[in-house]
Amino acid sequence: MYLGDVNTSTKNNIISFILTIYKNCYGHLYLDDTLYRHIIRGVNDKFTVRQFNYRFPTEDACLEEIKILRFGETPACPSCGVINKFYKLKSRKAYSCSACRFQIYPLKGTIFEKSTTPMKDWFYAIYLMTQTRAGMSAKQLERMLGVTYKTAWRMFHQIRKLMADDSDMLTGDVEIDEVYFHPDSTRRTSVKTNNSQIVLGMVERKGRAKVKHVRTSGTRILVPEIMGGVAMNAQIYTDGYYSYKQLDKIGYARKTINHAIGEYVNGSTHTQNVENLWANIKRGIYGVYRHVDPKYLQAYVDEYAFRYSNRSNPKMFDSILTKISI
Repeated sequence: MYLGDVNTSTKNNIISFILTIYKNCYGHLYLDDTLYRHIIRGVNDKFTVRQFNYRFPTEDACLEEIKILRFGETPACPSCGVINKFYKLKSRKAYSCSACRFQIYPLKGTIFEKSTTPMKDWFYAIYLMTQTRAGMSAKQLERMLGVTYKTAWRMFHQIRKLMADDSDMLTGDVEIDEVYFHPDSTRRTSVKTNNSQIVLGMVERKGRAKVKHVRTSGTRILVPEIMGGVAMNAQIYTDGYYSYKQLDKIGYARKTINHAIGEYVNGSTHTQNVENLWANIKRGIYGVYRHVDPKYLQAYVDEYAFRYSNRSNPKMFDSILTKISI
C-alpha cells in the first residue's frame, strides 16, 4: 500500500505500529539512515513531537542513543578488547562490559556530563531549537519544562555551542555583507558603527552560511575573516562598502551592487540571500530575545546560521546529536 493514498491519522497509526515492532525486536529506537528515512521520514518530512516521543520515550532511550553514537551498536571493550554486549547499570548512567565488567560512561565529555536535568528534557530542548525558525527564549523553555530560568538558559547556551560553525570554506557564489545590532533595542537612537555590535555574514547561494561577530567593520578586520571563510575560487557578491575593495587586490572575483543609488538587483548580482539571513536574525533577536549581551552575540547568531545552513536537512536534530558524540 502506498502511504500517500491514506489520510494522516492512518499514516500515524502505521508509523506507531512499525516503531513498536522495531523496538520490541531490537530494544531501542536507534535507526540507521535507511530505516530512519523510510519509517520516521517516509510519510512526512517533518520530525513531529509524536515521532520524537516514540523515538525517545524514556531516559534510558536517550542514554542509549548517545551510547550508540559514541561507541557503536556493539563496541569493543576498551579494557578486554572483546566485542560484546554492554549492560545498562541501574544505579548510574553507565554501561558494563558483560565479559570483564569494565564500565563506559556515554555522557562523559558531553554537555550532559554532571547535569542533574533529565536527559529527555535535554533532548526536547534540542528538538525545540531545531524546529523553531525564529528562536525560543529561555523563559519559554522554563515554563515548558518546569525548570528554573538559570537551568533553561544554560541548556540553550550549551546547545548553541553545538550549533557553532565548523564546516569547510564556502565555495561557488557567495554573498557577503555586514549588519549592525543596536546594543539596546528599547532605546530610540539610530544605529551607527560607533554604538552597535557588528556581525559579518557570508552566505552561499542555495547553501551554507557563516557569521562572525567582529570588533569593527574596517578592512583589517573583515578581510581576514573573509579569507578564513570563503575559498579563493568563489565568486563573491558585495555592496559598495569600502572594506570589501581589498578583496579585488587579494585575488577574489567580486561583483558589486550599489545600494547608495537604490540599486539592489542587477542580473545575477545582488545580496538578497545574506540580507534575508539578516532579516531572520533581527526578527528573532528583537522579537524573541529582546536584547542580547555582546558577550553572547556570537552564540546567538550561530544558532540562526546553523538553522539557515540546515534548512533543507530533515535530520537537523540528528546533526546536533552527532556533534555531541564527537
